[in-house]
Amino acid sequence: MAFMRYRALPQGEPTVEEFRAWLAQFDADRDGRISREELQQALRSLNVWFSWWKARGGVRAADANGDGRVAGDDEVARLFAFAQRNLNVKITQTQLGYY
Repeated sequence: MAFMRYRALPQGEPTVEEFRAWLAQFDADRDGRISREELQQALRSLNVWFSWWKARGGVRAADANGDGRVAGDDEVARLFAFAQRNLNVKITQTQLGYY
C-alpha cells in the first residue's frame, strides 16, 4: 500500500475554491467525482472520528441524482453545506452563492 501525502485544509475560513482544490486531491480515479471512499479518505486526513460514517452522511446529503458520488456544482455546494453544519468546517460565506 502506497502512502500519499496530502495538502492540509487551509486554516481559518477557506474559500470555496480552496476547499474544492483540497477535496480534488482525494479523487483517486480522477473522474471528477468524489465517492464515499474518497470522501472518507479526505476526512481521515483531517483526523475526523468515525470518518466512514460521516462520509456516508456527506454523500447522502450531497448526492442529488442518487449515483453515489458527488459531482457538479450543485452537489459540491451541498457537500460544502454539509461540511459547515456537521464537520465544523468554516467556509467563506460570500463564495457559496445560495448556500
